[in-house]
Amino acid sequence: MPPGPILLLDSASLYYRSFYALPDSMRAPDGRPHQAIRGFLTMLDAFHSAYSPSGVVACWDEDWRPEWRVELMPSYKAHRVAQEAPDGTWIEEEPDALTPQAQALAAILDAAGVPRVGVPDYEADDVAATLASTLAGPVVVVSGDRDLVQLVDDAGQVKVLLAVNGGMSKWPLLDEAGVLERFGVAASQYVDYAVMRGDPSDGIPGVPGIGTKTAAALLQQYGSLDALLDATSQPPRPPLTARIQGLLREHADAVRTARTVATAARELPVVVDTALPVRPRDSKALAELLDQWGVGRFLPSWLPR
Repeated sequence: MPPGPILLLDSASLYYRSFYALPDSMRAPDGRPHQAIRGFLTMLDAFHSAYSPSGVVACWDEDWRPEWRVELMPSYKAHRVAQEAPDGTWIEEEPDALTPQAQALAAILDAAGVPRVGVPDYEADDVAATLASTLAGPVVVVSGDRDLVQLVDDAGQVKVLLAVNGGMSKWPLLDEAGVLERFGVAASQYVDYAVMRGDPSDGIPGVPGIGTKTAAALLQQYGSLDALLDATSQPPRPPLTARIQGLLREHADAVRTARTVATAARELPVVVDTALPVRPRDSKALAELLDQWGVGRFLPSWLPR
């Protein structure tokens, strides 16, 4: 029987999902809500049951809004900014009850020996992209962020489990055919598609007047954003009408910049042992954290204590 896939978890998207999907009446012994921790650990168990993975990595945001991306596009995630810290870094607008849960979850994963990987000045998306590009497949990337659809690669045995609305049983596991069916473009075209139609969740404005259907139709016809921009100097032909040619010419620089911002980095210096842990890294700390947060019974059964 072939080994199961390596799971790459877009951790923040999953604990955010748990925080908002589960009631804050789920509480630790000291009264603090623990729904984000509880939900994340429950998902870990469900992923293991569904995929029998050979390894798992919790990809982590070391910088949720990297300065290099902001310099290129000041609107990048700007709507999520609460304030600028004294050291010049940006503080994410995050519910008060979530921050300690995210910190505790990181400590639990570390103590349990689950590989948790972040890279300074980069996001979890970039870590996942690097690992998906370098690990021998099969790989399943788990995320609620549609941007990671760009990682789907049949040749590299990379699929994306897209954590959309509904329970896990309803989440699509996307291969290249699934991406084409769902979005109307190939996985390799997804970034071009996203930056043309825009992505309000990341502050990417898109090209005004070009929505999802038009963006997909243009890429089906021309293949790439670069080919589209080259064609704006040619006689118009549907779906690249004179109006759309004008829009693309007007926003050419902005959309090229957006593509750079939206493209996940794939060459980070990441070295990690992806194997499932056979023993806790710190059994005492793990026991204390589980007791403190009242989540001991939710620690996945496949994780040693």
